[in-house]
Order: sequence, then structure tokens, then C-alpha cells
Amino acid sequence: MSGPMALEPGGADQETLALRLADDRTLALRTADQRTLALVRPGHDARRDAVDRLAAELADHVAPAVHPYEVAALLESEGLTGEVIQDRYGHPDLFSLATALYERVPRAFPDPPRPADPWRPDHVRCALRGALFALPGLAYALAGRLLPQDGAVRALVVAGLLSWAWNQALGHRAYLRLATGRREAGRTLLTGAPLGAVAATGAGAALAGSGATALAVTAQSGYLAAAGVLLVLGRERLLLAALAPLIAGAATLPWWEPGTVLRAGLPLLSLLGSVAAAGWALRGTLRTAHVPDAARPRLLRSLPYGLFGLAAGALVFLTGHQQPWAAIVLTLSMGPAEWLLYRYRGLSVAALRTTGTPAGFRLRSAAVLAGCLLVYLAPLVPAALVVDADPVTLVLLATALWTSLLLQAFGVAWPPAALCLAAAAGAGSSFLAGSPPGPAAALTWCCGGAALLLTVCVLRLLGRPAAHA
Repeated sequence: MSGPMALEPGGADQETLALRLADDRTLALRTADQRTLALVRPGHDARRDAVDRLAAELADHVAPAVHPYEVAALLESEGLTGEVIQDRYGHPDLFSLATALYERVPRAFPDPPRPADPWRPDHVRCALRGALFALPGLAYALAGRLLPQDGAVRALVVAGLLSWAWNQALGHRAYLRLATGRREAGRTLLTGAPLGAVAATGAGAALAGSGATALAVTAQSGYLAAAGVLLVLGRERLLLAALAPLIAGAATLPWWEPGTVLRAGLPLLSLLGSVAAAGWALRGTLRTAHVPDAARPRLLRSLPYGLFGLAAGALVFLTGHQQPWAAIVLTLSMGPAEWLLYRYRGLSVAALRTTGTPAGFRLRSAAVLAGCLLVYLAPLVPAALVVDADPVTLVLLATALWTSLLLQAFGVAWPPAALCLAAAAGAGSSFLAGSPPGPAAALTWCCGGAALLLTVCVLRLLGRPAAHA
């Protein structure tokens, strides 16, 4: 026993345990049926390498996990069985392998994908609506010379202001009913639109003084009622088609005199088309399913919207009386104004996601408001200069109207109505009395005061995160 012990087997048939030093030729694991056990370097374990490869493959899914059990669920969904886990990865069970992967992959929590903008505007629809606000003015270019000068403008203005106020209130109520169902909104429009047309016609006809003016007042009131129905129901293209005869006739005026029959007939044809289109659209809504036990909104909820419509119409009329082309520019800008209302809401929602404090959101909200106003007002300045109008008055009035529409879009109705009514009353009283500082200066100062106070209201009321939640 004192002699050296032989460590080599005596022959091929002997079952002697051999201890060998691991080298590059013996780095692989031997299977169970091999007669010789090789010592393997820890850093080069094939099963460990397999686990590393699996961790690299699943890193994107393992990194956001907050517990190894989540990784275990992932592995189970990949179809790994207990036998594969033991033979290929050298772990006794699923949870052991999941823990190893969880420890290998650093934690990383990527931001969720950015959701789609819920307030993405329809560019074509906004542009079309802006054009539809101005195109009816072509009727006055065609048939205006057929009306007597005495009392016609006054009757048309009174009827137009009443129609504008009524349609604003009716449109708000119809939109509230539209949230319940199209049938309910259709019934509201079917009842309210004719009543508004009759009321405006009666008010204008009382000041007409002639049959031709009374007929023009009736046509204007009927068209505004029909157009309001189509705009609420989203049938802008149908309304554009109804106005095609009027547009075609007005387009020929620079080169051709259409005559009395066409000057009166083309606007009448567009009126009949608009009324027929509104009736067809209402018929479609009445065929939809009825919502039982639908709560009716209170009438007073729509009152401030009607008062704002009256005030806005009065301010636009006062502007147009002094500078007719300025009123046309302002009317054409209503399409971009509506588009910017959507953009303000979309940008505010985006700011809500990227700011972490109320103060930070208020600053972002102010920047969004400034950007939208700049985009809206910047084109109005050169447009006013082109038509030889006062750009200051036009910009201030546009600011007052746009901020009012913005507040109304968030359900804030009384401040815009009260401030615009005050501005219209101040400018109107100066216009009627002819007192200093004069109608033009009074309109500028009244619009400027309303614009300033309305901007403060927007910053205060819409600068809160809760308003956009």
C-alpha cells in the first residue's frame, strides 16, 4: 500500500473511474452512458450558454417583468416542457429557469405606444364648412339688385340675427340629443327648424315694407333653417350640391348678365334644393331605432348658445356695415377656426400626457393657446390689408369669436355669451347714437375688451388638467 497507486485503467474491459484534467478536447458535457466523467470549466457550460441565448431572445419580453412568475408564464406560453427545461437548460423546473432569466435581464419599462389622437380634425370637412358659411352670400350678389332699397337691409338683418341665434341654440340642443340617438336629434330638428324659420320670417316681414323684401326674408330664413339641419347632421356635401345653381350663376356675373329671371330663379332653386335635402336627411334619422326613456335636456342649457349667436351676428353685422369685405374674410375664416378647435383639444391631450405638474400643464396649455391663435390670426392681417379693412378690429373680433367657440366646446357657455353680448351692446349703442368715440373706434375697443377677458377665461378654465381629462 506504500507504493504509488496507478491512476490509469489496466485495460479496456476494466470499469475504473478515471480523473482527467479538462482541456479543450474535453470541454463538452458527456452523457450518462459515457464511462468517463470530465471536469468542465464553469464559464463554458453548454447549458448555461443555452440559458444566455434564451435570455437574449426573450429580453424584450422579460425586461418589463416585475416578478419571475411573469417570466414563468411567458415560458409556459412558449411551450417549454419540464423535460426540455431539464435537458437543454439544466434547471429542475419552470420556475427555476424563469428566476434565472429574470436575474439575467435588466429591468426596463418602455413607454406605452402613443395612442391615436382622438381629436384629429377632418381637414376636408372643416374647409367645406368654412366655404358653406360664405357661399350663401352669393345670393345677395345675384338677387340684391332686385330688392327695394328702403327697408330691405334692415328686414334681412333682423331676420338673419334671429335665425342665427335660434339656429345656434337649436344646434346645441340637437347635438345633446344626438348623444342619445339620431332619431331623437332628428325629431328635435324637425320641430325646431320650422319654428325658427317662421319666427325669423315674421320678425323680418314686419319690417319689410314690400312683397319682394318679404319674399327675400322668407327665403333667407328657410335656407338658414335647412342649412342648420344639414350641418348638424354632417351633410355638408349635400348642402354644397344644393348650392350648385347659386354658385354657377354667381360665377358668371363678371362676364355675363344673367337677367332678372335667373337672378331670382337660381337662389330660389338652391333654396328648394336645401329644403329638400334637409327633409331627406331628417327622414333618414327618423328611420333609426328609438331610444326608450331618453332624458330630455333642459331648454335653458341651450339659451347661452343662442345669446352668443345673437351677439356674434351683431358684431359681424357691425363690422360688415363699416367694412363689408372684412365680414366676408371673417366668415371664410370659420373653417380654419373650426379646424384649430380640434387641434387645440388634441394638443392639450398630448400636453396632458407629457407634463407631470399642474403648473407645467398650465404653461403648456398657454403655449398651445398662443400657437393656435397665431395660426388663426396671422393670415387675417394680410387678408384685411388686401380688402382695405382695419386689421386690428378684424383680429380682435376674430380672437373674441374663436375663444368663445373654444370655451363653448368645453361646455363653458355663459361667459362667452355675456362678454360678447356686452361687446355687441356697447358697439351697437355707439353705432345707433353716433356718439364719441365713433362706431369704428367703439367696435375696436369693445372687441378688444371681450377678446382680452375671454383669453383670460380660457387660460384660467382650460389651463387645468381636469378640463381635458
